[in-house]
Amino acid sequence: MVIGDGILTPAISVLSAAGGIKVDHPHLSNDVVVVVAVVILVGLFSLQHYGTDRVSWLFAPIVLLWFLVIGGIGIYNIWTYNSGVLKAFSPVYIYRYFKRGGKNGWTSLGGIMLSITGTEALFADLGHFPVSAVQIAFTLVVFPCLLLAYSGQAAYLMNNRDHVADIFYRSIPDSIYWPVFVIATAAAIVASQAIISATFSIIKQALALGCFPRVKVIHTSKNFPGQIYVPDINWILMVLCISVTAGFRNQSQIGNAYGTAVVIVMLVTTLLMTLIMILVWRCHCIVVLLFTGLSLVIECTYFSAVLFKVDQGGWVPLVIAAAFLVIMYVWHYGSVKRYEFEMHSKVSMAWILGLGPSLGLVRVPGIGLVYTELASGVPRIFSHFITNLPAIHSVVVFVCVKYLPVYTVPEEERFLVKRIGPKNFHMFRCVARYGYKDLHKKDDDFEKKLFDSLFLFVRLESMMEGCSDSDEYSLYGQQTETSRDGLLNDNGNTTSSKIDTTISSVDSIVPVTSPMHANLTVRSSGQGSSQTGTDEMEFLNRCRDAGVVHILGNTVVRASRDARFYKKIAIDYVYAFLRKICRENSVIFNIPHETLLNVGQIFYV
Repeated sequence: MVIGDGILTPAISVLSAAGGIKVDHPHLSNDVVVVVAVVILVGLFSLQHYGTDRVSWLFAPIVLLWFLVIGGIGIYNIWTYNSGVLKAFSPVYIYRYFKRGGKNGWTSLGGIMLSITGTEALFADLGHFPVSAVQIAFTLVVFPCLLLAYSGQAAYLMNNRDHVADIFYRSIPDSIYWPVFVIATAAAIVASQAIISATFSIIKQALALGCFPRVKVIHTSKNFPGQIYVPDINWILMVLCISVTAGFRNQSQIGNAYGTAVVIVMLVTTLLMTLIMILVWRCHCIVVLLFTGLSLVIECTYFSAVLFKVDQGGWVPLVIAAAFLVIMYVWHYGSVKRYEFEMHSKVSMAWILGLGPSLGLVRVPGIGLVYTELASGVPRIFSHFITNLPAIHSVVVFVCVKYLPVYTVPEEERFLVKRIGPKNFHMFRCVARYGYKDLHKKDDDFEKKLFDSLFLFVRLESMMEGCSDSDEYSLYGQQTETSRDGLLNDNGNTTSSKIDTTISSVDSIVPVTSPMHANLTVRSSGQGSSQTGTDEMEFLNRCRDAGVVHILGNTVVRASRDARFYKKIAIDYVYAFLRKICRENSVIFNIPHETLLNVGQIFYV
């Protein structure tokens, strides 16, 4: 529903602001206003890829000026036309209004709802401002200025009742009409930007939870993680927003759709907030009941009013929300089933050990990088590969790329390496960790750093085997005399300042950190283990020189023959289409196509 809000907010905001042209030039047709609004919307969405970090410093002055202007105009109208309008703050008048208007008065709440919209997107502003700033601004500036603005318009209407259709622009004094028009347009753009940022944030969170197809997310700010740009969603929003603007062509029906979306968003937010208060904050039941009861009374009142507007444009956000709900549910269902299949069909270490050092195949020179989503265990795609092909590379490295919720992962802490099985199997696991701003470049840099970490792991592992207990302790926590560069004198390619590696002889992880200027004292009990490590590093170097192949698994999910028809439609058509149009793993990993080998398997649900 927030995504629907992200479509309707720019449409109604920009269209309302552009409507001021027609007020000052009544002879212009409504088509001109629509064209102007569409041009502004195209410009707004086209500039999203630059991010808001460079122009966000303009948001606060524009919004502050906007509220001060409408507040000042409200004071002017109250003073000029009728100061008695302030009596409307008495609850008696709302009772008389409903009593006099009956059903029409009740359904008008759907339009009145538009006077408080925008609060549902406040969380998007947290990407630009702290919580306290939003709270202070809303209490001391936004709320008072809105009360003055609407009171001033009411005072103006009491003497000019035929201007009700364009009350905002009609109530502006002629001497400042065009400056206010410019400010209103700028404020509409800022408001649209807020809800667009909110939509991007929702998509990113759904993506992190596996509830949305893989799309490219670009972080446009180093200081504020919330400032992101999603290209695919941006253009979808633009097309839908222009379609709504050009399709309805008037503010009334778009307002009905907008009001429906906002009320439902507020209702869902209240229900989720109740769960947070119970499960997370563990508030007292009386506090929870008071908050939920008061909020639901107000929101359900407005919700009952917008139900009468469903056939007058209110159906739009419902259709949009239903479409995205189907997409998200189907994608999540298919992804969960695929991941469960991979988790439950992992290859056991007993099976690997039973194959022997050659894995029952011909071990050809080279290194095979097998990409998998599993951070532990051997994926089934590997057994599928060696079962159907007669050969495998001399060295196999299972690569798992994980994107962490941090800005960047230092180069020296990027790779975690461990060994799978005995040494003569030459099988390793490497977990590559990236922050959301790190670039996974399509060049030899990734391979180089991976192999540097692999060589350091082998060197440290061989030295650990020859260490006494005291030496083992000094390796973990004490500064030493042998430099880190000395550990890699057989490799010579490592340039990172600190390597976060793993010491293990089986499928388990023990992190070891080697600082940049810290030294390691390793007193070997013999030359055997050192010689073994050197031989293995030479072997790895020869395999790397022979060639590196990237093996990428591709598990295809299909509905079983006895599945019901709706499941077949969801899996075989909807999910398959989403998998086809979303970003492929080879693109996400930036794997060179000339060294890419796709291994596919089909899983039936």
